[in-house]
Amino acid sequence: MDSISVFAEGTFEEQLQELLEYTARGIPDEERTALVQNLQDGVKTDNASLDQDKRRTAFELVLKNIKGVGRGSDKEIEGFFNLLQSHLFTLWQLDSSETRQHVVYLLSVISSSPSNTTPIKYRVLSNLFNATPRSSALRLPIYTTLFQLAARNSDIEVLALTKSNVERWLKEWDVSDDEKSQFLKTIIDELTKAGKAEPAYEYRILLVHTLPSSSPESRSAAVDTIVAALRIPTVFDFDKLYNIDSIIAVRDHELFPLVQIFLRNGFPEFRAWVESHSAVLETYQLDSAQLEHKIRLMAFSSLAFDYIGRDLPYVTIASTLQIDTSEVEKWTIDVIRAGLIAGKLSQATQNLHVYRSSARKFEREQWEALEKRLLAWKAGLASVIEIVALAQQRGGNVAEAVQATQSEQGVQAESSV
Repeated sequence: MDSISVFAEGTFEEQLQELLEYTARGIPDEERTALVQNLQDGVKTDNASLDQDKRRTAFELVLKNIKGVGRGSDKEIEGFFNLLQSHLFTLWQLDSSETRQHVVYLLSVISSSPSNTTPIKYRVLSNLFNATPRSSALRLPIYTTLFQLAARNSDIEVLALTKSNVERWLKEWDVSDDEKSQFLKTIIDELTKAGKAEPAYEYRILLVHTLPSSSPESRSAAVDTIVAALRIPTVFDFDKLYNIDSIIAVRDHELFPLVQIFLRNGFPEFRAWVESHSAVLETYQLDSAQLEHKIRLMAFSSLAFDYIGRDLPYVTIASTLQIDTSEVEKWTIDVIRAGLIAGKLSQATQNLHVYRSSARKFEREQWEALEKRLLAWKAGLASVIEIVALAQQRGGNVAEAVQATQSEQGVQAESSV
């Protein structure tokens, strides 16, 4: 929505007096009269127009009298702050220390106003954010205030914040690396406190990418990211961690072998590690049962990857997960719900036909397997095209010919993978 300006007409002096009178609503008449008189005395001049110093002094008188969002309708509050910020950015250079000081004061006043004005505070802060250039360093404290205010009121979703927005802002804003890191930490902390571990994890990944891998802060952030990856039930992509220098830099950490197990190994290796590292799990508040469930799902997915387009026997699944065959269907439902595989169960044949599966890592072995499948599918498609052409030439039933060819090719593909 576009910004709404209510206090927009008149001269500079008239606009400032109207702004001051708005801030004075609710105070005794004598005090209000004295405030207005002080402003009028400050803007008196023998010249046709005020010089810059007097304009700034008059503006600061108004600014100093702001104690909250004021007593007015939402439209009046928004218009008041729109005009106020317009004068602020006109009177001082955007990157001046005075501008930053005044903006920080406004942020403090707005965020500390009574909670019953929260919706309009979001609007005012959003307008202030949008009024500053994309590269302005002021955008960081403005959005930080807006985000913390929304988090305090359990309204983070209202902001519709996305990781792509944050990545773009960090490239645009003229702020230090330390300030960028602190901004990300604020987002992570507030999301974590709000019980939003999954989105917080995405910003943890962004943070470890931002920090120099040799810094102490990087090591701490890397360990926190590893703990979050292990703890969150829906995080299955551990290969992503292996592409981050800061994560690799902590390979001497006691949790790193567990990350390797989740990337490359299965349930037996996990159980062996847990038996000798139970104290480590307690230190980082990791739930052994939850980790056990996750590693089984990931081992199931890795197994299914080798059976794409084929039937995977229940007995093979049970052996890999170290479960009874009677539990296979339950685990199949879990792994499908987790989005790791897609397939169809057959109780009659005691098989799972695998349509799709996610690989835990994609290296030479996975590329070779993919190449074999593509070659098989290519050969199958060529056969179908050939049979269709022959059937058309002979005036036969094309549908029956294609079906017969697909059935035959399915057998051939099965044996070639």
